Amino acid sequence: MTGIARSQRILLVAVLGVAGLALAACSEPRSATPAAPVSPTGSSSPALSGTITVDAAASLNTVLPKLAAAFGSAHPGTTVRFGFGGSSALAAQIVAGAPVDVFAAASTKTMGTVTGAKLAAAAPVTIARNRLEIAVPPSNPGGITGLQDFGTASKTIVVCDRQVPCGTAAQQVFALAGVAAKPDSYEPDVTSVLTKVETGDADAGLVYRTDVLAAGGKVKGIPFAQAARAITAYPIAPLSASQNPALAKAFTDYVVQHGAADLTAAGFLPPR
Repeated sequence: MTGIARSQRILLVAVLGVAGLALAACSEPRSATPAAPVSPTGSSSPALSGTITVDAAASLNTVLPKLAAAFGSAHPGTTVRFGFGGSSALAAQIVAGAPVDVFAAASTKTMGTVTGAKLAAAAPVTIARNRLEIAVPPSNPGGITGLQDFGTASKTIVVCDRQVPCGTAAQQVFALAGVAAKPDSYEPDVTSVLTKVETGDADAGLVYRTDVLAAGGKVKGIPFAQAARAITAYPIAPLSASQNPALAKAFTDYVVQHGAADLTAAGFLPPR
């Protein structure tokens, strides 16, 4: 072999060797880029934290805390606090500047007070519906049989204030039944009505079907036909003034997406 040929062969081997090293380097595994934190629900969004306040209709006072407990298990480090009461009073407080992150009302009209003031961060979503039922003590000492008894002066009757959704619905069913009701007191929310029946301070009260179920054996429920024509909707929305908008939205979404089973079990009707 000539000197020139030998030199060319040595050069070729060197070139092939360098190429092989380059290919080997390309085939070596690269160091993995750290993945974004994954939340307990499988989302790649940053983990939620902090506290929010949810103002809600009194008739939601058993379901929402249960959903909040499940939400908290899925999102450690978060806290959901509640303020329950008459929807109209809660709405007025929100409009006046109360530090609330989420609002759940017992009527679209009451939610309209908040949305009309442009205080909702998203369009309200209806999560359930409800209807009225007569509540009496278990032994029914007043002998209540139907709505007509609410027009009897000798009976001790309690209903919600006209301004709150349960009071508005009560006025609707009285009109439908042609009953001139003679309540002995108008209560600020449905829980107050139920309490007076439970303690025996009233012969009867108009509450929601869900409240009768939640009371267990403390009261007896008496259905009536007109209730089906005075159904009330329950909308929920995060609020624009929230100091923790991510958590407010996440909890609202959780209730909308995962609350149906608990709401149905509590006696609520489906949204539609």
